[in-house]
Amino acid sequence: MKIEVKLFAVASQFAGLAVAAVDLRSPATIADLRRELLLQYPQLAPLGDYLRFAVDQEYVTDSAEVNATQEIAAIPPVSGG
Repeated sequence: MKIEVKLFAVASQFAGLAVAAVDLRSPATIADLRRELLLQYPQLAPLGDYLRFAVDQEYVTDSAEVNATQEIAAIPPVSGG
């Protein structure tokens, strides 16, 4: 299945795009998605362990299942003042 992942902030800058397309076998988890995202977009490797994922606007853990109909976002660490 093809999963579209919205990339935010520095993740979007590193990848050079706002939405990444990742091919996964079904069923898949966020851990599977993270692994494939980093394989298919190696420029994101420096962020790999630090990316948080949200599914349908809710943060999820690596064990959460994903499918192609969900809105998925990869959010790098952010800091503010």
